Amino acid sequence: MIQLQDVSRTYASDEVETTALADIDLAVEAGEFVAIMGPSGCGKSTLLNVLGTIDRPSGGRYLFEGADIAAAPEASLARLRRDRLGFVFQSFNLIDELTIAENVALGLAYRAMPGREKKERVVAAMDRVGIAHRRGYHPHQLSGGQQQRAAIARAIVGEPKLILADEPTGNLDSDNGAQVMDILQELNGDGATIVMVTHSPAHADVAKRTVHMLDGRILSSARRMA
Repeated sequence: MIQLQDVSRTYASDEVETTALADIDLAVEAGEFVAIMGPSGCGKSTLLNVLGTIDRPSGGRYLFEGADIAAAPEASLARLRRDRLGFVFQSFNLIDELTIAENVALGLAYRAMPGREKKERVVAAMDRVGIAHRRGYHPHQLSGGQQQRAAIARAIVGEPKLILADEPTGNLDSDNGAQVMDILQELNGDGATIVMVTHSPAHADVAKRTVHMLDGRILSSARRMA
């Protein structure tokens, strides 16, 4: 599904140039669950942003399902994000003024489909993560774990092929973190490809493969023993 070839990402100011990613070679097969680990500042989130086309590589090739999208027009990347990708963030990124159902529906905001179908998808996504009974609530009325489940529902309502999760358990206690990992594992079991940034070795062990990074480079990639 994904192949990065010699990808780099640098940020330049008037006085200094910073290398966030250097010589990244990474392949992710359809149906994989990959965890990315490493110390703060090692490039994990930058790598995830490149995979999600939120950030563009400064050099190298990014193949998504065989097509090189490293230099694709923004309109094409926007369609890719809309139709193929789902995002889960550490800070949930829910809108307080909207109900949970309305937040989840944002995942379909730019889809051309009948209103009834949108509503059915929203309900199905919320039911999938166990928060359908909270559809009329607002984010501040939910626990952190429930908010993250709502964020996952928003990510999956469009039935994406690839889910990118940036520290999805970082703001949760151990019980809620375990519940979120169970949901991600179930989604992966149903065929979704997942790439997750995490600091937790226990949560990384849920993935099928763990990639370790340091100073913008990949140090190792190891598959979990069955």
